[in-house]
Amino acid sequence: MKKIYMSTLFLCTTAILYSQNVLWQKDIKSNTQDFLSQVTTTIDGQYLITGSSIQSSKSQASGSKQNNGYDFHLVKLNQQGEEVWEKYFSGQNHDFLSATVNTQEGGFLLSGTSYSGKSLDKKEDSKGGSDLWLIKINEFGEEQWQKTLGTASDEEARAVIQTTDLGYFVAGNVQNSAKGYGSKDIWIIRLDKTGKQTSELILGGKGLDEVEKMIPTKDGGALLGMYSRSNIGGSKKTENYGEGDYWIIKLNKDGKVEWEKNYGGKADDHLRTLALTSTGYLIGGESRSERSGNKISGIEEGTDLWLIALNERGEELWQKSYNFKNRDVLMGMSVISGIMEAGSGKSNENATKGILLGGYTQAEGRIESDDETFWMLYLDQEGKEQWRKHVKGESRKKEERLSDIKLNRDGSIILAGTSAEELGKENWKIVKLGDGQIDQLIEKQDIRVYPNPVSDYTYVEIGYEFKEADILLYDMSGKLLQQTKTKNKVTKINTQPLVQGAYLVTIKTDTNKTANAKIIKK
Repeated sequence: MKKIYMSTLFLCTTAILYSQNVLWQKDIKSNTQDFLSQVTTTIDGQYLITGSSIQSSKSQASGSKQNNGYDFHLVKLNQQGEEVWEKYFSGQNHDFLSATVNTQEGGFLLSGTSYSGKSLDKKEDSKGGSDLWLIKINEFGEEQWQKTLGTASDEEARAVIQTTDLGYFVAGNVQNSAKGYGSKDIWIIRLDKTGKQTSELILGGKGLDEVEKMIPTKDGGALLGMYSRSNIGGSKKTENYGEGDYWIIKLNKDGKVEWEKNYGGKADDHLRTLALTSTGYLIGGESRSERSGNKISGIEEGTDLWLIALNERGEELWQKSYNFKNRDVLMGMSVISGIMEAGSGKSNENATKGILLGGYTQAEGRIESDDETFWMLYLDQEGKEQWRKHVKGESRKKEERLSDIKLNRDGSIILAGTSAEELGKENWKIVKLGDGQIDQLIEKQDIRVYPNPVSDYTYVEIGYEFKEADILLYDMSGKLLQQTKTKNKVTKINTQPLVQGAYLVTIKTDTNKTANAKIIKK
């Protein structure tokens, strides 16, 4: 198992310094080129770090299956940043983990690209070329089921979401498919909660189209964000303006296209990420285009960040550009609302209060001092810049590239990326920050219990600061049934032994604060 090292962190800012502190940092060391794809916040406030790694000799000695190629690599951290568990899933050849979603049942669905046949952890034969490899795991990293999806063509996994009926949308790319339209198309698969395929859809024009991001929508459908180099033709009904454009498609809950939009200038514009807002959607990426096509802003230098706000019908509300100099790469985006939905990272109906962007900058031409450093950009709800900051480690490496950024429900921020002194030796770098300004924007409750009504488990969230608390569970006659000590903001409570009826949850903290909530056992 890889060791996790702790270090201090210094925060460098390029704007006004707001109240911000480093809660913890973890560096997951490696001697090979490791790829970090995502950080997923779990329903109980923990973190699953996912990507692809070549296992070390130490991992092999501990009993991990090894193939000398890339494997799915997962590290789960608790709320204090301490390792809970580490897992690898291996085939005989290279396997790259691209996307992860936390499920409403408390586990995860992993979606990656596999070049392996039936071997080691992989239980199904290759369909031909590269395939999509899906693995459903529980909260402890134990496999529940897996599927290999593919054709004789080459497929690559890009995104996965869970739907309101507990099924899934899986999105990927397929090259030169017999059912496709161009050199590369978008492949959307609908699965039920057991992993059984219920439908599929291929989208694309006559050229190259790649899916970059997919998010669930409030009506049970999905929003797809693509990088398109196709004009009208195939299934594509919107024309490109330049070399590459943003292509956005809204799917309904049955996986059928509701509407599509195309945004771009005369040069290359690359969509990276999407987010839900209280009024619709945010589309973010990078642009090399001057004012042209339907892009209304020019470009300052290299690539600029380009953000577009749409309403739920896909109509434009506003668009803005931002620049850090050189080649700016946008890797993540979170919307700040008064209250965040439990365990989802999605905004509820509360009005959007701000937008947090994260990424890094690569040198093009002259070298800036903050190139290859994690950055954050904070905007108000209309896209007006409020502040920007760079985050550096105690001993800064030559290349530090952010892979993902997540805003937690308590206003803290997780940044996850890679850090390397030289190519081929990328460590995983995870930083948790507390931000006083963002914290003030998020409305909190003293106690929240979800789901409610409950069946087997519920989660108790404490909304104020404390070091240690007792969670007490009473029946309605006042009899104490359970008592749990915790240092966590979110704690999982077992409600399986309870009979159907109403119960009272009470929290008591070392700060002499008390709060109560009623729960209903189904």
